[in-house]
Amino acid sequence: MSQPHDPATPARRSSVLDRRSESLIDDPQLLEDGRVWDEDSGDGDQLDREERAALRRVEGLSTELEDVTEVEYRQLRLERVVLAGVWADDGQTTADDAEVSMRELAALAETAGSTVLDALIQRRQKPDPATYLGSGKAKELRDVVAAEGADTVIVDGELGPSQRRALEDVVKVKVIDRTALILDIFAQHAKSREGRAQVELAQLQYLLPRLRGWGESMSRQAGGRVAGGEGIGSRGPGETKIELDRRRINTRIAKLRRDITAMKTVRDTKRSSRRAHKVSSVAIVGYTNAGKSSILNRLTGAGVLVQNQLFATLDPTVRRTEAADGRGYTLTDTVGFVRHLPTQLVEAFRSTLEEAAQADVLLHVVDGSHPDPESQVSAVHTVLAEVEDGAALRLPELIAVNKADLAEPEVLDRLRAAYPRVVVVSARTGEGIPGLVEALEALLPRPHILVDVLVPYSRGDLVARLHDEAEILTEEHTPEGTRMSAKVEEDLHGHLEAFAV
Repeated sequence: MSQPHDPATPARRSSVLDRRSESLIDDPQLLEDGRVWDEDSGDGDQLDREERAALRRVEGLSTELEDVTEVEYRQLRLERVVLAGVWADDGQTTADDAEVSMRELAALAETAGSTVLDALIQRRQKPDPATYLGSGKAKELRDVVAAEGADTVIVDGELGPSQRRALEDVVKVKVIDRTALILDIFAQHAKSREGRAQVELAQLQYLLPRLRGWGESMSRQAGGRVAGGEGIGSRGPGETKIELDRRRINTRIAKLRRDITAMKTVRDTKRSSRRAHKVSSVAIVGYTNAGKSSILNRLTGAGVLVQNQLFATLDPTVRRTEAADGRGYTLTDTVGFVRHLPTQLVEAFRSTLEEAAQADVLLHVVDGSHPDPESQVSAVHTVLAEVEDGAALRLPELIAVNKADLAEPEVLDRLRAAYPRVVVVSARTGEGIPGLVEALEALLPRPHILVDVLVPYSRGDLVARLHDEAEILTEEHTPEGTRMSAKVEEDLHGHLEAFAV
């Protein structure tokens, strides 16, 4: 029989919290339905043991770095952190899903420059509306934070303003959520003027409902003879600082939206210019750290930054290349996606994501070495469905399963069977890249009008357009001019009618 818990002994926490090496899914005492069974007791279901086992450590998530450089961040400083999450036992999310999500949160935290000390998952039907974890588990989390010497708690979910304040009041350290963490990473990695404006807009939209005041000391008195209580508009506390901050943030948001709209006009102009010259476009999309920039570098020699971390590159890169038949097309590297991508980021980066919706072909890069690549594909499709009514999802899609040198063969076979167009590649070794290029060029839109023309040497501009925009079948230089047989689009066909043979 289990001994009663002595509240006067703070070192005696839940036995599960003391077993650092135990995994959420490898615990032999955890039954399929989540109950805890002790075969020695013979007491059957024990709800108190189930409750004590609800908050569990995730194995192998301590990522203390050997060399940690102190860095100032725009909104927060992450140094020594403890992760906390809720496994919603609703029949749709498994224990494996919960651990994968927590490991991804640990990678995000490490990308932001922090040291992950510990990670805990609580199993419950839904997050607590007050403290997210529940009052009892919040206190257990406080004990873990104190024991580890952490100064920040990162929650694997989006906290409401009241939830964050209530949890901070219990654990006594800074609490941030997954959204704030992703926004901070974006703030570090955005380099272009448009990228920085998009990130700032997303941060301000996130911050606006979370402004926090500290009582009457934050108020401002109006003008006039306030001391005597005289003067119109001088009675009462006046405008509080939180209201002043809110007004300034709204003003800044309005300006950023105008700036981004102006930048979108420039992007649209460049896109329309490519359209006018019949240049096909390929948008590279995929989960963060799947290897989109590596694929772009392999295909075009773009020289884009490549790092083994989440959201290493944010600013879109457009590079032009040529197909085997001489037709030019562009490749655009877009921002990476992640599970539960903050809605503020989707809205702020809408103009960038429209590059995918306006493309001719979607090159979807998937990390073949990931434990659950299908969930990454689903997360990308979910975000794309929010842009221009899911226009990108109606494009021809080629799935490039990257990191084949690290992937398990059965995972590759599973992906080949799950999706219609799949090419397995390795951007690091070059394996499968020729096949990727061949499959990609087969999906590009092709000219369909057959012409046979004799272009005089004085119209070299038309010959150049044929090489750029058409599919050349034959070409012969004669005394009268250049004899060419090609497939062209309607616009070019109209300019060539006068030279038809």
